Amino acid sequence: MLTLSNLCFEAAGNHIIRDISADFEEGSFSVITGPNGGGKSTLARLIMGMERPTSGQILWDGKDISGLTIDERAKLGIGYAFQQPARFKGMSVRALLTLAHGKALSHDQACAYLSAVGLCANEYLDRDADASLSGGELKRIEIATLLARDLRLAIFDEPEAGIDLWSFAKLVETFQQLHENPRLSILLISHQERIMNMADEILIVENGKITQRGKREAVLPTIMQDLSSCEYKR
Repeated sequence: MLTLSNLCFEAAGNHIIRDISADFEEGSFSVITGPNGGGKSTLARLIMGMERPTSGQILWDGKDISGLTIDERAKLGIGYAFQQPARFKGMSVRALLTLAHGKALSHDQACAYLSAVGLCANEYLDRDADASLSGGELKRIEIATLLARDLRLAIFDEPEAGIDLWSFAKLVETFQQLHENPRLSILLISHQERIMNMADEILIVENGKITQRGKREAVLPTIMQDLSSCEYKR
């Protein structure tokens, strides 16, 4: 479904993504991890169209979408959840869900999307999606907007960043539910062991390259061993 072919990206003379090639099948759950500054978020932004590759191709169902805009990719069923979700002063959660859905949304449908991410619809539907909400609440609302869009590829950039443990636990439940959809592929950037434990496969991105990729049960023990070794040396 999604294919990255010899993907490269440079900015200000720096090689940020270096000749990455990878395939992601429909219904797969892939976690991208690795050291900070390794190129993980840039790779996600390239897939969504927020950045344009210097060279290489991004293929969607065999079609080159490297030159498409964010809106054009969104129409293909690709969605992106930011590490720091946007706040919308003056826009209610109900209006945000309707906008994401692209057509009229019934009260029951809106409630169902919020319930799926662990929020009580009666408490949130008519609230503004602004600074009055916590980071965890905003992240779950953002995920609810992705659910409202009936996506084929959902990209999450460190969804656990800046949220409390309770909100994190609810996010984990949501990702488990999302993975039950055989049409939806999930591409998630994370350093959290609990999230990596849900993945079908793990990719390690360092210095702009995929340095390791494999099934969760093969890659995760290596990551944990390396982390333990680093802690011991410190």
